[in-house]
Amino acid sequence: MSRLIIVSNRVAPISEGGPAAGGLAVGVYDALKETGGMWFGWSGDVLSSGQPQISVEERGPVTFATIGLVRRDYDQYYRGFSNATLWPAFHYRADLVQYDRHDFEGYCRVNTWLAQQLVPLLRPDDVIWVHDYHLIPFAKALRAAGVKNRIGFFLHIPFPASQVLLAVPPHRELVESLCSFDLLGFQTEPDLRSFCDYVVHEANGTIDAPVNGRPTTVHAFGRTLHAAAYPIGVYPDEIAELARAGESGKPVRTMRATLHSRKLIMSVDRLDYSKGLVERFRAFERLLEHSPAQRNKVSFVQIAPPTRADMHAYQDIRLQLEGESGRINGRFAELDWTPIRYIHRQYERQVLAALFRASHVGYVTPLRDGMNLVAKEYVSAQDPDDPGVLVLSRFAGAAQELNGALIVNPVDIDGMAEALATALAMPLVERQSRYREMMAQLRENNVSVWRDNFMRDLQAAGPVQRVRKRAGVSLAD
Repeated sequence: MSRLIIVSNRVAPISEGGPAAGGLAVGVYDALKETGGMWFGWSGDVLSSGQPQISVEERGPVTFATIGLVRRDYDQYYRGFSNATLWPAFHYRADLVQYDRHDFEGYCRVNTWLAQQLVPLLRPDDVIWVHDYHLIPFAKALRAAGVKNRIGFFLHIPFPASQVLLAVPPHRELVESLCSFDLLGFQTEPDLRSFCDYVVHEANGTIDAPVNGRPTTVHAFGRTLHAAAYPIGVYPDEIAELARAGESGKPVRTMRATLHSRKLIMSVDRLDYSKGLVERFRAFERLLEHSPAQRNKVSFVQIAPPTRADMHAYQDIRLQLEGESGRINGRFAELDWTPIRYIHRQYERQVLAALFRASHVGYVTPLRDGMNLVAKEYVSAQDPDDPGVLVLSRFAGAAQELNGALIVNPVDIDGMAEALATALAMPLVERQSRYREMMAQLRENNVSVWRDNFMRDLQAAGPVQRVRKRAGVSLAD
């Protein structure tokens, strides 16, 4: 059986029951630990001097191969082009895009260097699965090094509409690099359509409609490849068990005691401007403003662990949230009630799952998100006999699947406030019906299905082929 090689920017230090990790880390590790193989990428270390060396560690069926970055590479590849240029652009925040040619050069240089570090670790029959926006040029670099293995790519964040992607000056080079992969995976059909639209209208490529449920065939930049949507999932029954196990833990007991029978609205997000946190706080304020009966009857807990704390945009959002929570609490708080509890730290997965289970409303309203596994984890954690209600942004990829949620537009403050009021008042029978519908969808498309569907199509795709056009027909060399 072919060995699976996972390549991602960061090899997450995941431990069972440890601190909650992001969607990429959870999804990748859950997929890899079932099949065995290697996970290769940056260790998270930034070196002030010296030449980074690969560290290889065996943990059961998974080999972790990690390497540090020197400061210049970290600044240009990670802080610069990946997170100051690509992240805002792909999340439709062209107003926040910062572009520097030297950063793009560093981004390409680090991708080439990382590919060269991986090459000696590869076997001829390995299947390589590259993840996310940091590594768009990775397959091109591997091909230049002579690697002929099957190489797939999965984008965990949104793929923007063509007119938004054009805000990134080297947009053409990026899409051409994507076409060096054998198979491209996107979270949703709208993301796939955005990619295909760029290929047709900006790259003069052609698209063959999928046949019998197979991936779309793409002809562009002299190559033929395949692309499809593969929505990432979770293991809902495992999360439900975590939630049940954590119910009797001290954090949940403390939370219940301090609520004094009030209803709980729960949110968990990385501290990021794409998550719509400020709008979320203001919608909760609008609920209290327009529904005085809810005052002192409901509490909102927002857990927002720090991320990219050395970047100004993230420092700004933290200060803004601290100001908003203080203002709203100052306006509505009473001696025995604090409306918003804003917590800037991480919690273990079991604790979060138990808190989800204890809450009456899951409040997941990003301005734009590739999938948002918190939405799926919230539903999974619920008590089937007395489930909470999910309020979900239409711009989260999860909204394409979770039809039982209350779908909102995250810039419509009044609309979100109304959805919160509806969720808090929803009858038990309707809550149970919505929960059952969403759980059926989560079980049908769990993380194993995501992995297996992608790997099946990657195995079938074969190595990227160069094509030549003759009389309007693409022919494989």
